[in-house]
Formats: sequence, structure tokens, C-alpha cells
Amino acid sequence: MDEQLQKIKQDFLQDLKTVKDNLQLEELEQKFFSRRSGEMTEIMKKLKDLSVDARKKFGKLANEVKKELEDILIEKQIELNNQLVNKIADTEWIDITQPKLPVKDRGHLHPNTIIQNDLEDFFTSMGFLVLDGPELESDYYNFTAVNIPPTHPARDMQDTFYIKDHGPDSDSPWVMRTQTSPMQVRAMQKHGVPIRAIIPGRCFRNEATDVRHEHTFYQLEGIVIDKNINFSHMKGVLEAVAKHLYGNETVVRLRPKFYPFVEPGVNGEVTCFLCKGAGCRVCKNTGWLEIFGAGMVHPNVLREGGVDPEKYQGFAFGFGLTRLVMLKYGIDDIRNLQNGDIRFLKQF
Repeated sequence: MDEQLQKIKQDFLQDLKTVKDNLQLEELEQKFFSRRSGEMTEIMKKLKDLSVDARKKFGKLANEVKKELEDILIEKQIELNNQLVNKIADTEWIDITQPKLPVKDRGHLHPNTIIQNDLEDFFTSMGFLVLDGPELESDYYNFTAVNIPPTHPARDMQDTFYIKDHGPDSDSPWVMRTQTSPMQVRAMQKHGVPIRAIIPGRCFRNEATDVRHEHTFYQLEGIVIDKNINFSHMKGVLEAVAKHLYGNETVVRLRPKFYPFVEPGVNGEVTCFLCKGAGCRVCKNTGWLEIFGAGMVHPNVLREGGVDPEKYQGFAFGFGLTRLVMLKYGIDDIRNLQNGDIRFLKQF
């Protein structure tokens, strides 16, 4: 067995000469010292077959050889690490005396981000909170809590991405949120009332993709809940937003429209920023651009948020953030906003 031990030592030293990096060193360590199948481990297992005296003699020698080889292994590892450090130092360095580093190509903010940042700044100047909500949402918050129960026909208007094994008929249905409206109830439950907040975010619907429709898009929801809130407060805020986006001469037109989570609800249009109401291709020769939906928060939504509709009232509004971007920059294909083409992004 002494000869076997010497052979292991010779093999180790011979293999060590071929080691060029830490990966090879690790493989060598596993070959000789692995607890499961290392050569030193295997020979130490044979101690149990020896007599007591032979076991003491051989065990001492085996431990000395093992300690010697482990020390050599550590020295080799230090050597390889020093070589790596020196290599990095030779190839990666910064001249701290250089007054200015060369500027490479910079990234570009996405047009969605530009408009979202602009609106966040505008609303915070009016005292609004900026909130964020989950993109993977429960069926309750996405639909039921905002007055769209399971049998409501409005669900047919939003073809939805349900999560596998958590569809509408399961005990715990989950969806990729179809709108940012779920945060109306979440905001009331978390922050209480009075509250003024906007919720920008990404939404998902099972749309047939074309130049005007995409399965992934962005919205910006807004909500105001307080005592004695009425329709004129809502119109004032929306007019302020429209003038901020499209100029002080912009006129807002509200027309009745049904939304389950508001009553009454309105469809919001503004005079076309390009033709100033005269009619052009952007507004389809109508002189008006549809940019938001709004209305007074439905009493059922207030109750779901833990708010007494006899004491508090409020209004909510929703902008298609993606649509605002397309109108602002004259983008005629919504798919350009998702394809990640750097040539497109460099325009902004």
C-alpha cells in the first residue's frame, strides 16, 4: 500500500504540470480528493482491512502525503489567481489623468417612458400620488372589484390572458391585467380616503395584432376620492391635462359612454393638435381625437374599497398611454413600440 500511496503522489504531481487555469485545478482536486471517488479517499478506505499496528503506521503516512499534496494544491491556486490578476491589470485599466473619457453611443428613452415621465411630473405637481400595481392580477381585482362580476357582458369586451390552471372557472382565477383599473380598489384599501393618485402601467389583452392593436400596451389610470367631489372637478382636471399635452387652445369634448366602473361615464375627445379642429388624416377629418375615458366612480367600486358612497364621491379617468405616444409623435404602427428596433428608438 505504500507503493500505491507513492504512485498517487507521482500521478498528482504529473497532472499538476498540465493545469493551466482554476477549472482544471478544480478537476484535479476532485480526481484525488473527492469524498466520493477521489484516489486519496479510496486508499484511506482500505485502512479498515489492516491490523492495528499497520493501520497506525500507514494512516500516519497517508495523512502526511495528503497534507503535502493539499499544500501544493493551495500554492498552485495562489499562483493561478496571481496570474489572473496580472492579466486583468494588463488589459483593463483606467488612466485617471485623462481629463475626459471618450463618449460612446448612449441609449435612448423609449417614447412611452418620455410621455409617462412627463405626465407623472404634471400630476405630482397637482398633488397626485404615483402608484404601481401588479401585472399578474386576481380575477377579483381585475373585474369583480370594479363592478364587472362574472356574468357581466363587459367581460366579453376584454379577451383575457388567463393563467394555466387558474382560468375563470377555477377556485383561484388569475389574469394578466387587462387594465390599470384594479388599482382603484387597491389604492382605497391601502391608503384610505381622501386620495388623489395616478397609476401608469402595462396591460395585456388577447388582441389580433395590427397597426392599431397590440396584445401589450400601456395605460395611465387616475382616481380622486374625497367629500363633495362632482363632475366639474373631473372636467377641470382633464382639461388641464389636455392643454398640457396639446397646447392652451385645446378644447375638451365629453360625450356619454358606458363604463362598468363609473356612473355616469364619458368618452373624452380633444381638438386635433395637428389641424386645430379643421380635419386631417390624424383625426380622420373629424377635428377631434379620442384620448380618454372617465366618469364618477361607481358606488359599488367605492364599497369594494371600503369607502362609504354616502360620505365620499370621486371620479376616475384612463388614458391610453400608448395612444397618446402615437398621437404625440405621429407613429402610425403600434407594433413599432414593441419591436425593440434601435433605429426606431433613436428618433426620440
